[in-house]
Amino acid sequence: MNGQPNTRLNDLFGLAGWSKGELARLVNRQAAAMGHPQLATDTSRVRRWIDMGEIPRDPVPRVLAALFTERLGRVVTIEDLGLVRHGRTGKRQGAGGLDQQGPDGVPWAPERTAAVLTEFTGMDLMLNRRGLVGAGAALAAGSALSSAMHDWLHTDPALVADAPRSLDPLHADPAGFDRYEAAPIGSQEIEELERSVEVFRAWDASRGGGLQRKAVVGQLNEVGGMLSYRHPDHLQRRLWGVAANLAVLAGWMSHDVGLEPTAQKYFVIAAHAAREGGDRPRAGEALSRAARQKIHLGAPDEALDLMKLAKSGSGDAVLPRTKAMLYTIEAWAQASMGKGQAMRRTLGEAEDLFVSDKGDVPPPSWMQMFDEADLHGMQALAYRTLAEHEPGAAVIAQRHAKEALALRAGGRDRSKIFDHLSMASACFIADDPEQADRYARLALSSMGSNSSHRTWDRLREMYRLTGHYAGYPKIEDLRQEIKLALPRVPGKRMQA
Repeated sequence: MNGQPNTRLNDLFGLAGWSKGELARLVNRQAAAMGHPQLATDTSRVRRWIDMGEIPRDPVPRVLAALFTERLGRVVTIEDLGLVRHGRTGKRQGAGGLDQQGPDGVPWAPERTAAVLTEFTGMDLMLNRRGLVGAGAALAAGSALSSAMHDWLHTDPALVADAPRSLDPLHADPAGFDRYEAAPIGSQEIEELERSVEVFRAWDASRGGGLQRKAVVGQLNEVGGMLSYRHPDHLQRRLWGVAANLAVLAGWMSHDVGLEPTAQKYFVIAAHAAREGGDRPRAGEALSRAARQKIHLGAPDEALDLMKLAKSGSGDAVLPRTKAMLYTIEAWAQASMGKGQAMRRTLGEAEDLFVSDKGDVPPPSWMQMFDEADLHGMQALAYRTLAEHEPGAAVIAQRHAKEALALRAGGRDRSKIFDHLSMASACFIADDPEQADRYARLALSSMGSNSSHRTWDRLREMYRLTGHYAGYPKIEDLRQEIKLALPRVPGKRMQA
């Protein structure tokens, strides 16, 4: 007990709308359901948690996290409740002050990453069964995230690896016991996990994130349990790599179906996991996903904050092609803000970096999706976005969209939809409704077999542009087809 109010718990308690006595009764009931019938909490104890900052013993924090998760309809972790014991998760010598938590509880101490990962995925799966996950939560601002994670990401991974650990090399984190029976695994099992990531990644690229999201989250939950066991360093690093890849996929799939706060948390978890494995470029790429999410949601200034961190925190080992990918995201953010000169300069750097990559160093698995088609696709998106501010950019957007479509490999169905929509939008802006209609219908023909909500969002953006041609019979028919094809989403209205 530190005598100071627990503001995090108090804020969430206020949102939940319980009385202290009601929460005490719920804790006792939930604890019994979780196998702890001996637990007896009363109103005065709840008051001490909230008003005096007392941190209850296990399993109460987990019980509270489960209660608040179900009540609020979004994942609430022990960190979110401010119930982490600093004696267990405090600063480690030479770890760069990793006990200093910023907004949203990041970064947390290194030894907490597996527990946070397991806890969050477990809560996500629980809410997924009820169809509630992600509702009612807010995203942390890009500036807040980048400020919280800057010093942490720039810390030398070797310092963390050299920091004192438990004397028992086979030590397992007690936080994982109730969710997974920690046991050692070997290189063959890790190879199978790495192959499963490739399967999930291919499915996502083809069909969107909706159908396999739960499977990815479940797999990540299993890996979190495996990480609670201390494996030899070479295996542990590979396992952290699997966790980072799965967390990025879980985040991307969540973003793809509109679960934005959940997606952001997975991107942060992915950055932590990559950092634990000493893979700074992977950590930077995970944060770049959060930046792409911010641009999609209309916050390009926050995306630029995150991109500065992603680029500077990726370290010296980052390959030119990876740098090129990061620059294309930065360019998209600049285009969203109407900064045409900066966007063109940034895309020029991306092109130079891309062609400078000799391919003598094999790219990591997570970069194999970024090929020449993706480079053109991102350039098309950036120029199409800029065309809202500078209509002349639409012609260049069309050129890159055509290149992207010509180069797209099989199995990249979602990317093709985006290319068709970029092309159609650019044609509308360039006053070429005939061409626009053709590409819009190509996008529509593929969207029925794809679960990506992001394609619907881009289709809504394109629909807005059709308003200038509402008098054209062919375009009027297209507008009606789009209205019929788009699902109704609360809070998103058709414009024009």
